[in-house]
Amino acid sequence: MKLLVAVVQDKDSNRLSNALIKAGIRATKLASTGGFLRAGNTTFMVGVEDERVQEVFKIIQTNCKVRDQLVTPVSPMGGTADSYIPFPVEVQVGGAAVFVLPVERFEHF
Repeated sequence: MKLLVAVVQDKDSNRLSNALIKAGIRATKLASTGGFLRAGNTTFMVGVEDERVQEVFKIIQTNCKVRDQLVTPVSPMGGTADSYIPFPVEVQVGGAAVFVLPVERFEHF
């Protein structure tokens, strides 16, 4: 058994949740915040048997897309201000970061 921890952008959260439900895969959904853009995202914890890991990866890949977004960097709190960029920059956001952890024991009460 494996525990998949998938961090996805909020825009993809409902679509991914619905796809997991449709496939009969249970997941716990947690609200989280990214450190880089300080934007909301969602963390899914999915416990599955080893043979279903690739199926879950496929569902995540299908429902979580990378997109370009303009963001305005946060002003520097300290240090030199000459490295601060005061205008919006385009960055890639979205997609999913998925961590796979082995599960030694699982109990359901």
